Amino acid sequence: MHGFGNNSSVCWTARGRVPPFGLRMALVIALCCGFAVAGAAPRHRAPRLASAAYVGFSGTGVAGYGDAPSVGGFAGVTLAAPVVAMASTPSGDGNWVSAADGGVFAFGDAGFHGSMGGTSLFAPVVGMAATPDGKGYWLVAADGGVFAFGDAAFFGSAANQNIGTSVTGIAATPDGKGYWLAAATAGVLIFGDAVFYGPSPNTPPFPPTAAIAATPDGRGYWLLQPDSIRTSFSVPGSPVNFPSAQSAVQTAASQIGPDPDTTMGAYCNPYGPCEEWCALFATWVWNQVGIPIPRYAFVGDVYGWAAARGLVLSPRSTPSPGDGVLYGTGPQNASSSPHMAIVAEVWPDGAITTIDGDSGPEPDGQDAVTFNGPFLPADSSSYNGMPIYAFVRP
Repeated sequence: MHGFGNNSSVCWTARGRVPPFGLRMALVIALCCGFAVAGAAPRHRAPRLASAAYVGFSGTGVAGYGDAPSVGGFAGVTLAAPVVAMASTPSGDGNWVSAADGGVFAFGDAGFHGSMGGTSLFAPVVGMAATPDGKGYWLVAADGGVFAFGDAAFFGSAANQNIGTSVTGIAATPDGKGYWLAAATAGVLIFGDAVFYGPSPNTPPFPPTAAIAATPDGRGYWLLQPDSIRTSFSVPGSPVNFPSAQSAVQTAASQIGPDPDTTMGAYCNPYGPCEEWCALFATWVWNQVGIPIPRYAFVGDVYGWAAARGLVLSPRSTPSPGDGVLYGTGPQNASSSPHMAIVAEVWPDGAITTIDGDSGPEPDGQDAVTFNGPFLPADSSSYNGMPIYAFVRP
């Protein structure tokens, strides 16, 4: 079986390594009991989640396409947490939807068999799978905890196994007597009668993996890896964008993928010296489009440069594509200013996507340029494990 990490933002700074944040950050490779795992981190209770209305999931919610019927949704309903997963009934005439707090909502011919809503979880729910007869379902949380309802049997979980990273999805075997769990480094855990088919364990680079789906006969599965394809963005024109914003986004997107310089030593990268390099990457991107910022390694120095020129925006403001997003609580030191990224998109509800240098889930010193989001800036603490303290518009 294959260990895993998450698509984490893990840039440290030139002023020292920062302790990892929450469930999204542990990335040291280890071998334990024949199972290759990434890192080891204590379990933490999940942070308070914003209401679904705030994150833009208070509308109709579920839309059907092709011959998929529309059997219900969330019109006029404000949820306690954003919706993150769904599963279909065998007939296709109903579905279940799960929120991050474990609440389950049944529509059409789907029966309600229980939920974790109102229960204090160690980590938010990230995936859902139904039993073959539709009389039960499983939920999986980011720490690998599995919750079984109805006729769904419990075959084990990754909770308390010190995997040190987040599980991202679950898929059930056709007979309902097992399931696979997957997480961001393409790691796959098997339970019950589920069979392991790959990929080979501990073979960097680890492509960030967002979900898993099984074939109908249960003899294979697909892993969804958003950063494994060429990525481009169409940046809408905006009067607040700086002139070269779209070029900056496209330049950043052209770099998505593994760090090609890791064979030269830990943290070696194409954007500067062999050191933690998220700020080196961001300032390199801006340099490529003519912005005369020094190639900083410490995120706090980027803030200082921007503040001296009146280019700092409040974390409550709406950024634009090409802007920098600074994570942490302030620019004072490595602990308070651990990471930065380039804003790639700004969605109508204010959610953003970012392109991050020195990001995971590679092992330390082998990090990549990855794509992150969408998430609301106000929800960064729960989504990324750290808040945003400023935006920079160069």
